Amino acid sequence: MEEDDDFLTDRLRQRAVPSGRLSRLGTFGRLAGGVAGNVIGEGARRLAAGERPRVSDLVLTPGNAKRLADRLAHLRGAAMKMGQMISMDAGDLLPPELAEIMARLRDQAQHMPPGQLKTVLAKEWGKDWRRRFKRFGPTPVAAASIGQVHRAQTPDGRDLAIKIQYPGVAKSIDSDVDNVVTLLRISGLVPKELDLAPLLEEAKKQLHEEADYEREGAEMERFAQLLEGDDRYVVPRRDDEFTTPNVLAMSFIEGSPIEGIADEPQNVRNEVMTRLIELVLRELFEFGHMQTDPNFANYRYQADGGRLVLLDFGASRAVEPHVSANYRNLLRALFAGDRDAVRQGAINAGFLGPAAAEKHRALVDRMIDIVLREIGTPERFDFGDRAFVTTLAEMGQEMAEDRETWHVPPADMIFVQRKISGTAFLAARLKAVVDIRALCAPYLEDVPHA
Repeated sequence: MEEDDDFLTDRLRQRAVPSGRLSRLGTFGRLAGGVAGNVIGEGARRLAAGERPRVSDLVLTPGNAKRLADRLAHLRGAAMKMGQMISMDAGDLLPPELAEIMARLRDQAQHMPPGQLKTVLAKEWGKDWRRRFKRFGPTPVAAASIGQVHRAQTPDGRDLAIKIQYPGVAKSIDSDVDNVVTLLRISGLVPKELDLAPLLEEAKKQLHEEADYEREGAEMERFAQLLEGDDRYVVPRRDDEFTTPNVLAMSFIEGSPIEGIADEPQNVRNEVMTRLIELVLRELFEFGHMQTDPNFANYRYQADGGRLVLLDFGASRAVEPHVSANYRNLLRALFAGDRDAVRQGAINAGFLGPAAAEKHRALVDRMIDIVLREIGTPERFDFGDRAFVTTLAEMGQEMAEDRETWHVPPADMIFVQRKISGTAFLAARLKAVVDIRALCAPYLEDVPHA
């Protein structure tokens, strides 16, 4: 009976990916139409009750949140990836309504039905592809926004993880990104006056790179070499026989979900996050190259040896020297407790627009003072203490209401900050306590020691 239940659950998670341009456009059209119909109905109800609702209040209803998440999950590809990116970047700073949408996207794990999977693999490997394997698991061990992963074994005993890209994903990236942004603008979450063109172009470029599995295989090999000899980390190795632009084959490595260590003793959680934060710092200041996707699914943990398994290198990119320099200067100012230098460093890095810094100077300085107080303590930093984050979010919302001073940071900073923010979000989830000052000191030379 239990096997029947598992089979039924798996069937419910199977959903063919719309691969044609018209079918994907139609999905967006039905989504917009459904949201619009909901807005009209909800607006009429509230007006009849004597309320004067804002358009954004009508768009972000629970019904529309579910509709949006379900449709983006159905499309997969760039549409779903952008939703996940927004979720991980912002962590727990999102408006509650948008946070619900993104949480749904993180939990959606639909995969291709068998017929579609066979068609894709026949195109990549030929019609007799099954003969090349001793075993090929028909049910994916993981399903994400761009592809799904199957476990397989070759006749000579190689145990492989095989990531298969959903059909039509690569060709639909540009239109998907544009359509998602249109939906966000309709919701009122993104003002029409804000120029997102440079950021969107960079996002499209990166998503195209993520859809190139041969490139990702090369990036995986790069990180395996960078971390060679450090047995705290494990990186899969590419299997060239089965890797194509749309299929990435790699060694299968056992590991449990990183979130699972939330129930482990404090010292285990502290050690895991210390290693992850150390890796981010090495990427930023030593390697000049960073895997910029902090999705929790990209990390696994091997309890028997305490090793971290690193997965998914599609979002790897070079870190430009000026980006590293801006972070170095900002960290120096933070550890030195220099409010003016922090403010100027945030402007130089592009996190804070000059107009906002001038118009909201008092508010900005109060926010900086909170950060300095938290990071300036000689004790290790407690990521589980999130009270100050809520305060900063409320203060930031006050500044965000002034849309005339809205500012889009440079794309190269945004992708690096995405990794940093997502790593901090994971540390908060694990309630880790880490000596941030000690980890940063080797890269900042003149940072005063506590």
